[in-house]
Amino acid sequence: MNDFWNNISRYPRFFISSLAGLILVILAPFKNLFKIPKFRIFVILFLLLFILLLYNIIINMAGL
Repeated sequence: MNDFWNNISRYPRFFISSLAGLILVILAPFKNLFKIPKFRIFVILFLLLFILLLYNIIINMAGL
């Protein structure tokens, strides 16, 4: 029974490390695009537009 609770206590650590790895894998192509000066402005504008769009959607969903 002690092994069971030991395994259960490891799941949050596994979840956090898996989520961090997933975020790093998803952001790797953007990091490579950011190294190219021509695409740097495009990446910055895309991220700003994405954040603005997400903010607008959340504000409209909340009815504020």
